[in-house]
Amino acid sequence: MSSNNRPLSPHLDVYRLPLSALLSIVHRGTGAFLSIGSVVLVWWLMALAGGEASFTSAQSFLGSFFGRLILLGWSFALFFHLANGIRHLVWDAGYGFEKEAVEKSSLVVIAAAVILTLAVWLAAFIFAAGA
Repeated sequence: MSSNNRPLSPHLDVYRLPLSALLSIVHRGTGAFLSIGSVVLVWWLMALAGGEASFTSAQSFLGSFFGRLILLGWSFALFFHLANGIRHLVWDAGYGFEKEAVEKSSLVVIAAAVILTLAVWLAAFIFAAGA
């Protein structure tokens, strides 16, 4: 603390992170979550190759409320990570660093992730209803 009892630097409970900083944190988290989701995918593929009993067990878990919630989160993480990765490629090319462009692209990343997730789940629902 300084002599006037103010903090020397901004603290997270006082300072509001910009949206792009929050998305950077979420990007790292979705990367980790996608790694875990890849392990679940391998488990499901092994169950598929392992015969009817193991596949039925895997399908039972992934078809449960909790399993579908995990799959929903995994699909959102996939699309968020994809959209934010594309934004980073644009930045790597040297474009979009202006403050207004960063804010707009942050909103586009969020919107793209939500829209793509909803589109895939809606398509899956329609496909399942028709089967």
